[in-house]
Amino acid sequence: MAARPKPPVVQPGVSSILVNPVQRGNPLLSHIRHVAYQFAEIAPDYQVGSTTCVLFLSLKYHRLHPEYIHGRIEKIQGLYGLRILLLVCDVTEHQDYIRELTRICLINNLTIMVAWTLEEAGVYLSTYKLFEHKPPDLIKERVDNDYDSRMRAAFTSIKGVNKTDVMTLKSNFGSFSNIAHATPQQLLDCPGFGALKVRRLKDAMEKPFKPTVSKTLRPALEDERRQSKAREPSPDWPELDIELDLN
Repeated sequence: MAARPKPPVVQPGVSSILVNPVQRGNPLLSHIRHVAYQFAEIAPDYQVGSTTCVLFLSLKYHRLHPEYIHGRIEKIQGLYGLRILLLVCDVTEHQDYIRELTRICLINNLTIMVAWTLEEAGVYLSTYKLFEHKPPDLIKERVDNDYDSRMRAAFTSIKGVNKTDVMTLKSNFGSFSNIAHATPQQLLDCPGFGALKVRRLKDAMEKPFKPTVSKTLRPALEDERRQSKAREPSPDWPELDIELDLN
């Protein structure tokens, strides 16, 4: 029996969310704001971008039909780069259900988004579409160009160093240069700095970005490499005349 062809990924309009006809009558549609939607024959429930789709699930429905979501996930296997399960939490005892669905999403490479009302779910759908072509600048940390901000950004990139630590360093040493030239003991004397944090800080300041072999060691290593490659000739073994007494 021939395999059933996968439904195509429909290219949406410039600003429209594509909606599977099975979602017709879903009260969620009335909460989609600032963006249009249109019905189309698509595999997921909603398509909010050329590579992004959404499956909708109510916990109240999932409690009655736990097999439903597995069939919906199967229909979008191999489709879309970002696949979202939009879950509306409309039951009181929800912890176990959310834990179970999170596990299902991890196994099937889905992102789970939990909304507590239909209004909130509508905001998520609308935002995904509105931000389809937006750059990630809005969620990136902004680093000001002043000296303190750049110093804070540099030091907090070191594992274990937080903003409070940067303020401590600045108040004790005054400048980036003084911090870089501080001895391990001077750093250990600062509040909040233990041996591990000091070691990471000194490694970041002193170790090269790329490990290199020092000039003094390089000739010795090259000689050793050449010697290991050159094989010694096999020794000349004398002919042995051995008689075996088998009696």
